[in-house]
Amino acid sequence: MPFASSLKAYRDRLTRRSEVVPRTLERLTVALAIGWAGTFFLAACLRILASPRFVPVAEDWLGLLGPYALIALAPLAGFLLGEACFPRHARLQPRGASLSQWGRWRKLKVGEARLHPLFGPAGFLASLLIGLLLNVGMRSFEFLIAIPALTSQAPHWARELFVMMGASVGVMAFFYMIAFAFALHSVTLFPRMLGFAWLLDILIQLLIAQRIGAMSEVPTAVTAPLADLLRGNISRVLISALVWLPYLILSERVNVTYRHRMRANDDFVR
Repeated sequence: MPFASSLKAYRDRLTRRSEVVPRTLERLTVALAIGWAGTFFLAACLRILASPRFVPVAEDWLGLLGPYALIALAPLAGFLLGEACFPRHARLQPRGASLSQWGRWRKLKVGEARLHPLFGPAGFLASLLIGLLLNVGMRSFEFLIAIPALTSQAPHWARELFVMMGASVGVMAFFYMIAFAFALHSVTLFPRMLGFAWLLDILIQLLIAQRIGAMSEVPTAVTAPLADLLRGNISRVLISALVWLPYLILSERVNVTYRHRMRANDDFVR
């Protein structure tokens, strides 16, 4: 059918274009992470100076820059760690029983999987790569805007809130970037690492909510917007999981690339 042929040609053209994304990210991610660290750190310094209660004392500068430095450097650290563990062209990669058993699949050897036309983070996987980067950036700037810079002069509960929220953003940026590196380098641990990052993200938001709820001195004017922020973080994680889990389970490209298996009824001539 002409329509089916045109649709297939259009899909193939998009897939070829998407293959440029991982190659470009592989070249530029370190530079982007370094540029991101500098940009975020500069924005953090401006945020600190704009704080109405900030007094330029060395002790306060050190106390404030710690959480911001963690957020700025966590993406670079996570990517470099993930890249160092499993270089791009490593032949040996961890294997194990797949947690996803949906469908009928035929196992492939590592060399066979790499020769398969669907091997590699292209297509929708390229969109997931970009989404992981955007998630790290959006969460970081959300913290910068929503949470004021609080020094030791602030109430204890406020200072604790600042540190907890900053640590959560930095920790999750670190793990999401490890997942990004695994996806970019076709490491078989990627689906599990992303699932772990989603679960850890939700757990951290719940722990922060529990901790803040246990502080009786926190004003109601603070708890309400904070609860909205934490609910928003959890909602974004759940939406991401609902959108991407079916694809990560059923996609043949994902199964070829990260589980080294193809559909049992497909033909693949090596």
